Amino acid sequence: MQPLIRSSFSAALLLLLLSPVPALALSAITCHCFTDRSYDAARPAAADPYFLATTQNSFFAAAFAVDKKTIVMKKQRGSSAEDLWIAYWLAARSGTDPELLLQDHNSRGSWKLVAAPLAIPVRSMGERVAQALRTDAGDGTIAGAIVDELLLRFRFLGEPELAALRKAGTGNQELILAGLLAARTRQPAMQLYSEVKKEGRSWGALLQRARLDTSNLDSEVRVLIAAAGRGIR
Repeated sequence: MQPLIRSSFSAALLLLLLSPVPALALSAITCHCFTDRSYDAARPAAADPYFLATTQNSFFAAAFAVDKKTIVMKKQRGSSAEDLWIAYWLAARSGTDPELLLQDHNSRGSWKLVAAPLAIPVRSMGERVAQALRTDAGDGTIAGAIVDELLLRFRFLGEPELAALRKAGTGNQELILAGLLAARTRQPAMQLYSEVKKEGRSWGALLQRARLDTSNLDSEVRVLIAAAGRGIR
């Protein structure tokens, strides 16, 4: 190897080794950074992605009694929201460490195979979740069934309204935020969802109207879950 080429190669290698995050690991990390985190009437929808994401994380943390920062860090390190919903749901019903379940899923590649040896009764699992696992319906469908079970158990939504929202194509984040607003304001969740989808109102505007403290959604969610008076077990 010529001296000049060898010198350039060594310099490039040194820069790679000194980088705080290995280049090959970048693709496995999901950024959950949000520039806009508060409602701005001049740009009413600017912070909506943040409100949707942080409400889902707050709901998750309250439902499973875990630190919200733990969930955010797991997502930043590459865990999908779907895998986390499923792992923590199964862990809550089997007394298993969710991290072990995540590792088991990485090895087996199927949540159906992970859940089978846990032998969780259908009554505890929830019929819709059990059905999704039995048919190996896909991570998104299984996670959606879990979100549905939680929203029903915590009385954020009723069965008919939940079915209507899902039929309208509502995703997990929007469903959770609509349920939170409905529980807080006693307005129909479908009406709130329609205001956003059909009338062009922002989620931030709805949060402002409901007088929900967007800087402390954790507390708001925990209060509503505690008021429901039901655990997830």
